[in-house]
Amino acid sequence: MSRPAGDPISELIKGNGTGIDIADSALADSVQQGIDRVERLLHDSVQSEFEFATRTSLHLVEAGGKRFRPLFTLLAAHFGDPHADEVIKSAAVVELIHLATLYHDDVMDEATMRRGASSANARWDNSVAILTGDFLFARASALIADLGAEAVRSMAGTFELLVTGQMRETVGLGADEDAVDSYLRVVYEKTGSLIATAGRFGAWFSGADEKTVASLERIGRLVGIGFQISDDIIDIASPADESGKTPGTDLREGVRTLPMLYALADPDTDPRLRDLLSRPLSDDDEVREALDLLRESNGLARSRATLDSYAGDAREELASLPDAPARDALAALVDYVVARTR
Repeated sequence: MSRPAGDPISELIKGNGTGIDIADSALADSVQQGIDRVERLLHDSVQSEFEFATRTSLHLVEAGGKRFRPLFTLLAAHFGDPHADEVIKSAAVVELIHLATLYHDDVMDEATMRRGASSANARWDNSVAILTGDFLFARASALIADLGAEAVRSMAGTFELLVTGQMRETVGLGADEDAVDSYLRVVYEKTGSLIATAGRFGAWFSGADEKTVASLERIGRLVGIGFQISDDIIDIASPADESGKTPGTDLREGVRTLPMLYALADPDTDPRLRDLLSRPLSDDDEVREALDLLRESNGLARSRATLDSYAGDAREELASLPDAPARDALAALVDYVVARTR
């Protein structure tokens, strides 16, 4: 179900789990207006003379979601002119790219659900899901062409990172690669890179100075990586009734997340945990056993320390930005990324 246009932006953000509390009413109203403009542009951008392409594209556009990347773009734009048409267009571009990757990811992961509804590959088939993702990439390319050659070049670099990150994850570790270093690089490329671009585009197209643009790009990178680490921690540490997610999803899928990698790197880790982490777990008792052992290992503590480090770096970057309500909203987001794992 699509979000009602009249929702206050502070409720939208907090209600969708991103944790940004926009205390300044003028900023909240401005961001709300921007989100509404982005939403209209998203719907307009996926209209096609081939009705089926429109319908499959709207499947995820209207499925909800946090719209975190456009929100980050709009907050970054409040260090300049947030109402510029280029800001809105760039916010729509990053969301279209993100949505396109979701269609492709669901095919690769053989997912059956996305945002509480059937995934496109389950509702139709893999071919339709892949082609819909390609259609969204095409529409995003058409939008970004209006923003100039430098914007196209920047997004091309980001798109390359999205692809190489997925390829690294698919191929796995090389003979001489460190597992944690590889994990963090994949997380940056698959998640942090597009959020970094959202920050860069918002500041850049609002007319902010070069130093501010660079800072917001770095903050986007740090926040993006931090969110993934916090998700990894929550998958192990939080009961389902607190997180809203089923603990141990990564264990069931055989995905080695940061707490698992840290646990495996510790020579004192229980041999039974090593055995459980060597394969996907389908037995509920084994999942519960692995979760208990992971909670007792130092993998969780080291992951929280790594998250704290990324959050600290983000706070340092924020301190270099001009004092403004948008800086306070971004600081609240960084705090939330950490607090949601405690």
